[in-house]
Amino acid sequence: MFSQPRLDRRFSVCDPVNIGGRPSDFDGNFQCIGSPGDEYMDEDTSNGAYFSPFPYGYGTSTPMEEDDEQPNTSRYCLVASKQMVGIFLTVWVRSEIRNDIRNLKVSCVGRGLMGYLGNKGSISISMSLHHTTFCFVCCHLTSGEKEGDELRRNSDVMEILRKTRFPRVRGCGDVKSPETILEHDRILWLGDLNYRISLPYSSAKVLVETHNWRQLLERDQLRIERRCGHVFPGWKEGRIYFPPTYKYSFNSDRYSGYGVRPKEKRRTPAWCDRILWHGTGLIQLSYVRGESRFSDHRPVYSIFMAEVEILQQRRRNMGYFSSRVEVEELLPYSHSHGNLKFY
Repeated sequence: MFSQPRLDRRFSVCDPVNIGGRPSDFDGNFQCIGSPGDEYMDEDTSNGAYFSPFPYGYGTSTPMEEDDEQPNTSRYCLVASKQMVGIFLTVWVRSEIRNDIRNLKVSCVGRGLMGYLGNKGSISISMSLHHTTFCFVCCHLTSGEKEGDELRRNSDVMEILRKTRFPRVRGCGDVKSPETILEHDRILWLGDLNYRISLPYSSAKVLVETHNWRQLLERDQLRIERRCGHVFPGWKEGRIYFPPTYKYSFNSDRYSGYGVRPKEKRRTPAWCDRILWHGTGLIQLSYVRGESRFSDHRPVYSIFMAEVEILQQRRRNMGYFSSRVEVEELLPYSHSHGNLKFY
């Protein structure tokens, strides 16, 4: 009977990031009515994380590089990328830890037309960093703001969790090889989850104009469904201090249907774009939105500190699994692994 390997030390993988661009329309001088502070929110912040209204280092210059860093060398490198119709996911890592990334795998699940085409669904990328497994899930769930559409989005999430499968890595000693999303140590789930606000357009419009996020979030479908245990049980999301991310008029800061263009589609503003996480060892440092105008959505981004486990003694030839994946077959109940690019 083999004894468990002793963990020598733990590293926190976190690097300050400065994201430039136009400032957020979060008004720091406006006394906004923030996120609800009920028991549900306390559960989200039970890991002691700090959720800042602004990103780490937002509006300030980034720290200077280390003196011994070689000039003209990139601090980050792309290790994997995958696209399925309108869903695109890439994973970048610090250059100095590139050789510690192992077991890169991908799984795609289609949830679009007829329940399996790729215009809706998810891309999941699995990898190991030292002795800790990570999974990144990018999704686009069912759209629509009719009553009951949130149940279809719940079904999408459950099917993504059920159908996502990663090939098992064999002959790699004590390296973990998760086959499902929830088997990973640290999981980040992001994308257009499409959950809406269960309010009439006129009522939501008033709350948006007065920055009353508290009342607006009380009618947020994702929070309601999570609170009832219908979706994402055990997952966490940071406090929201930013305006709804959907739906904007083309190349403007005006929500669609705010009266300028009479034929423009009117949609109730909502936080469609979200980032959630699962597992211990993740601390969220910021959760904010960007102000890019290239879409009818505003992007959201977050900074996390991740704890990584490192073994005291590492065996040689632990194995680097680099599967060249074929085109996925988006068929019902199929588990596909498609076109993952390694760099």
